[in-house]
Amino acid sequence: MKVKICGITDRETALAAVEQGADALGFVFADSKRKVDRDTAKSIIDQLPAKIMKVGVFVNEMKEQIESTAASVGLTHIQLHGEESPAFCNSLSFPVIKALSIEKMEDFKQVNRFDCSFILLDGPKGKYRGGNGTAFDWMMAGQAELSSKKIILAGGLDETNVVSAIEQVHPYMVDVSSGVETNGKKDLAKIKQFIEAVKAVK
Repeated sequence: MKVKICGITDRETALAAVEQGADALGFVFADSKRKVDRDTAKSIIDQLPAKIMKVGVFVNEMKEQIESTAASVGLTHIQLHGEESPAFCNSLSFPVIKALSIEKMEDFKQVNRFDCSFILLDGPKGKYRGGNGTAFDWMMAGQAELSSKKIILAGGLDETNVVSAIEQVHPYMVDVSSGVETNGKKDLAKIKQFIEAVKAVK
């Protein structure tokens, strides 16, 4: 099972997460308390192994801005958290992770509209488009037709519930941000516990 640690803002946290076994790191370029600028993101990404997915998170951003940021900082994937259309997703030159907010069963119908590299299932929208620490009812995912999609599960995950979430949803990857923080800052001990819990799942 693969793990993405999102909302990376400093080199120490990035390298610690990689050392513990993270497969992907997320850098937020949209409005968020975890927002990073290009220079900071590039300085961190330049230190990361090639095999690590470097994901940039954007919300309703212009295509030119996304492509420019991705190229200049060294992203490998684009994560879109707004109202981006399937056509917009397909127009980008980077692999796309399309995030969808899930509240009710009806919301899973959105999944089949997108032909992206990954679909990220997130909890209900809060103040920000992601990283709000709220989960949806994972039981619903078991009833939805998701087998043909590479699913990333996000929203409300932490080391205490991630194993149960994996068993119910069977995602390709799990994504955590606020669930590995203490007082709004990434907590290296929580990152370690979260990754260990995920990697122990058979």
